[in-house]
Amino acid sequence: MPDIDRIVEQMTLEEKAALCTGASAWTTTPVERLGVPELLVSDGPHGVRRVPDIHAVAAQSLPATCFPTASLLASTWDAELLQAMGEALATEAVALGANVLLGPGVNMKRTPLCGRNFEYFSEDPYHAGELASALVEGIQSKGVGTSLKHFAANNQESERFSIDAVVDERTLREIYLPAFERVVKRAKPWTVMCAYNKLNGTYCSEHYTLLTEILREEWGYEGLVVSDWGAVHDRVAALQGGLDLEMPGPKPHRTAAVVEAVRAGTLDEAVLDKAVRHILQIVFRGAETRAGGTFDAAAHHVLARKVAAEGMVLLKNDGILPLRSVDHIAVIGRSAKAPHYQGGGSSHINPTQVDSPFESLMALAGDAEVTYSEGYPADDSFQQSLIDGAAAAAQVADVALLYIALPSYKESEGYDRADIDLTAQQIALIRAVSAVQPRCVVILNNGSAVAMSEWIDGVAAVLEAWMMGQAGGGAIADVLFGAVNPSGKLAESFPLKLADTPAHINFPGDDGQVRYGEGLFIGYRYYDARQMPVLFPFGYGLSYTTFAYSNATVSAATFRDVDGVTVSVDVTNTGSVAGKEVVQLYVHDRKSKLVRPFKELKGFAKVDLEPGETKRVDIALDFRAFAYYHPGYAQWITEDGDFDLLIGASSADIRATVSATLQTTLDLPSRLDKESTVQDWMDDPRGRAVFEPTFQLMMAQMAQAFGGGDGNDDGAIGMDMTGFIMQMPLASILGFQEALLPMPADVIVEGLLHQVHGA
Repeated sequence: MPDIDRIVEQMTLEEKAALCTGASAWTTTPVERLGVPELLVSDGPHGVRRVPDIHAVAAQSLPATCFPTASLLASTWDAELLQAMGEALATEAVALGANVLLGPGVNMKRTPLCGRNFEYFSEDPYHAGELASALVEGIQSKGVGTSLKHFAANNQESERFSIDAVVDERTLREIYLPAFERVVKRAKPWTVMCAYNKLNGTYCSEHYTLLTEILREEWGYEGLVVSDWGAVHDRVAALQGGLDLEMPGPKPHRTAAVVEAVRAGTLDEAVLDKAVRHILQIVFRGAETRAGGTFDAAAHHVLARKVAAEGMVLLKNDGILPLRSVDHIAVIGRSAKAPHYQGGGSSHINPTQVDSPFESLMALAGDAEVTYSEGYPADDSFQQSLIDGAAAAAQVADVALLYIALPSYKESEGYDRADIDLTAQQIALIRAVSAVQPRCVVILNNGSAVAMSEWIDGVAAVLEAWMMGQAGGGAIADVLFGAVNPSGKLAESFPLKLADTPAHINFPGDDGQVRYGEGLFIGYRYYDARQMPVLFPFGYGLSYTTFAYSNATVSAATFRDVDGVTVSVDVTNTGSVAGKEVVQLYVHDRKSKLVRPFKELKGFAKVDLEPGETKRVDIALDFRAFAYYHPGYAQWITEDGDFDLLIGASSADIRATVSATLQTTLDLPSRLDKESTVQDWMDDPRGRAVFEPTFQLMMAQMAQAFGGGDGNDDGAIGMDMTGFIMQMPLASILGFQEALLPMPADVIVEGLLHQVHGA
């Protein structure tokens, strides 16, 4: 690594300003006289979209492996597998000359309507952070950088360039930032990409609190902050906010604005220098990996098939799967021959090859007769003749396989979905086929939850195959015929209907603003709080075998928050075939000062078991597993108390529970003030010590003043005086008895506060 400080000293103001804006759509500005090379970046959450013409944004890219998208990757719950995929991505990036892959995206799935959900992992921040960290570590282990995106609160496509996401601080800290935080601290991505949208009134590209105070000062991030393409509105304000590199370029007027601001004294050159250093560090790090060579496309295709199969989720199965001894199969649905394996937009990959689901099925079907019916058209027209033909073919077959893909005109980057339904033709097709052929299997290709209530009762099985990548057609066949035992689990809840979803009444916002009114309660957190049934819960997925949980233990009955605990459980494969189970650990706080979700995912492990085999699974929980963010203290806090540790096969299928008592090590300052209630005083350790000696006397006097007795009856004014008093500010309650006090109530409260807070 060259002496970056010396290079910065030798750079002219104009060179510094130019470096902070791209030279093309995909490269940074080189400084040849000082030996500063260009850095080449490429789209790539699930494949390397390397465009040959660096000045073209939307041109066709060079051939590369199209791996499954993040919705499927998340459903694997397999960090080791994602790390291996990351290593393969990096190998291809090196061969294609890319230094940084623009991904992964860890924004939360706030609503199933978000058009870009196929690129995002989960509705749960812990889950998304764990899997994205593994992918980043895999890519960067081979000398290729990543770009963690889109920071932050980019949860919709509607007005994404300008929408103002209004999110309260606690919700931001507990739901929308932790996945970013986990990846930044654990995997150290080379770059972080800011989002297009505003966050609480300020564009993310110039958000000082987000980019500087939180990302760099709190989390210790030392990499490069880059804009999403076209996200910068004011280049000088963005530099001051903490954004180092604007993309794409060139933009001579942006460079000139930076130079003019420094010369005018409105931009401190030290701020510019800091951005230059961040860019140079990544530029030279990228140069350390020599570009060129080749990659093993065939081996990567095999890996893509394995990943796809691991992330497919068996949602329903009445025993029809895996397919055995089938003589006649009716294949229905145009996506069987025209596979829908990736999403539209900036992540669209030019694949090295594509498995046809139909041909892959034929390869495993043996001597079975296989027929094909299109079933539905490519457009949104309704064609009854296609339905009639499919139903006729299904009726005379032993089993009907319906390949149903949500079309790109309903789901893509750039626009949100209007609903969570399949097309009218697809719904009618499933109902018509299942009416004449009860042995009916639906295979879905989509990027987020879809509604199924209109047709699911009539079909024998449903396989969620997501946007499965170029080898997904073969992976579907592997699962259908039992060459692979499905082990995917949902990383998002599937609601019964759109109106049930937590963000429904606040999405997509209006007048340029969207309010996150559901707060902490997205996904399963919301359905738990409402005790609302769902179609399929978070963490759900079936297998061709069964698993039993036993002997759950916790490493300590009482523990300090900084020490954490380890939860252990035996998992046994009680079926007749090998399989993998995802053990999920949720934490329930029995009592807290601020409202908390009923339970939250804080650990998981995927375990591979032969028939009859038992393995002990250990999951460690740290400080953050028990903490919540308290806006009043502006920090993560723990509280003394009992926690239930829930071990489950899904968020709705808890198999064992163990409990432990936490002892906090935090010595938090008192937050009592003149408005604090009597209950606040009694809950505060310092306040209680000062106030308790007079508490009982005050309660007795108040009960007498209001005509009550011992506090256990309704008194003269028909109310429970104890409950009433506890919720009133201390100053107000004392004011009612001021005639009996030696001094005014305000003076007494001020004296008590002085004792609590000191001079």
